[in-house]
Amino acid sequence: MKACFMGLGYIGLPTAIIAAKQGIDVVGVDINPQVVELTNQGKLHIVEPGLEDCLQEVVRNNKLHASTQPETSEAYFIVVPTPFKGDYQPDIAYVEAATRSVIPYLKEGDLFVIESTSPVGTTEMMTEIIFDERPELKDKIYIAYCPERVLPGNVIYELRNNDRVIGGINPESTEKAVCFYSQFVQGTLHRTNAKTAEMCKLTENSSRDVQIAFANELSLICDKAGINVWELIDLANKHPRVNILQPGCGVGGHCIAVDPYFIIADFPMESQVISKAREVNNYKAFWCAEKVKNAMLQFELEHHRKPVLAMMGLAFKPDIDDLREAPAKHITTEVMQSCNNADILVVEPNIADHKVFKLTPYAEAYEKADIVVFLVAHKEFKTLPFRDDKVILDFCGIYKKN
Repeated sequence: MKACFMGLGYIGLPTAIIAAKQGIDVVGVDINPQVVELTNQGKLHIVEPGLEDCLQEVVRNNKLHASTQPETSEAYFIVVPTPFKGDYQPDIAYVEAATRSVIPYLKEGDLFVIESTSPVGTTEMMTEIIFDERPELKDKIYIAYCPERVLPGNVIYELRNNDRVIGGINPESTEKAVCFYSQFVQGTLHRTNAKTAEMCKLTENSSRDVQIAFANELSLICDKAGINVWELIDLANKHPRVNILQPGCGVGGHCIAVDPYFIIADFPMESQVISKAREVNNYKAFWCAEKVKNAMLQFELEHHRKPVLAMMGLAFKPDIDDLREAPAKHITTEVMQSCNNADILVVEPNIADHKVFKLTPYAEAYEKADIVVFLVAHKEFKTLPFRDDKVILDFCGIYKKN
């Protein structure tokens, strides 16, 4: 079998590599020529432990190559971004563009699967587009939806071992997709229909967003009450049926910070809790920025000079290089824009450089700073000793006992 993966990003590339390791001939397609070139050289354009060795193996064995154009295959997978527009409306333009690009290559018996997180009904919409352009293929190809469930930093293991939900436009399509994924997924493959599979992905991330919102709201309350929120949560979690998550400076990434809006957009009156959770998590980033600016003003009033500020972390979660929808990045931008003349050191140990921020090594920034703002709990930051001579704003629990 030959499989064509449309999109070589944080999900598409690892999935293509894992499929190729199982002996499937894979072509990975991306509109970015640099990504294609690096992939064909066996080099990653993302950070993911252990993945580059796997990539080099499948490229060396001629099981995977990259291209800017699709190729005739037996299975096609849409793994492109699905952002939201400025008014928080889901944007499936990339999904549609990728679908239209493979339509000329489809033939009887082929499998077409959407993995991109999508609003409910997207698979049916793409099905209509395919059959409008290729009516002779109606009832002769298999179409399904199968979202990923992976944690950045542990993608190889989770792609192989996590359960997957697979929903076809009909039972035959579901079975065809199950047959494909069973070649490399060791977890259980749960069968359903396309709309339920689409909603399942949105539900999983919306549920996590609500849980994080509770922790973030609790952190706001504890700050006002003068209570250590980290200690409080640790004590509350001693209850056998309580499992409160850890608060942070907001919620980022291309899933939890985005997917709830796909439900809210289609079901605005019904999604009251989901909508409020989004408000809380967005507000937490604004609140953190205000705390930083107030600390800078207080320092200047007390010391009669502007402070040196270290903004520690830009990624949306610890120990990865992914900055998509990262609240830490938004907070840093807000602080820098509101304090033009301040000496602000920006730290992100998981990337070499950034087109907007000049990066400083974390140890150097910590040593020079008067005010240290921990935004992301990167492992490097946990090696830094607590210093009483610095103003430390810890929004991610680096020093939970202090």
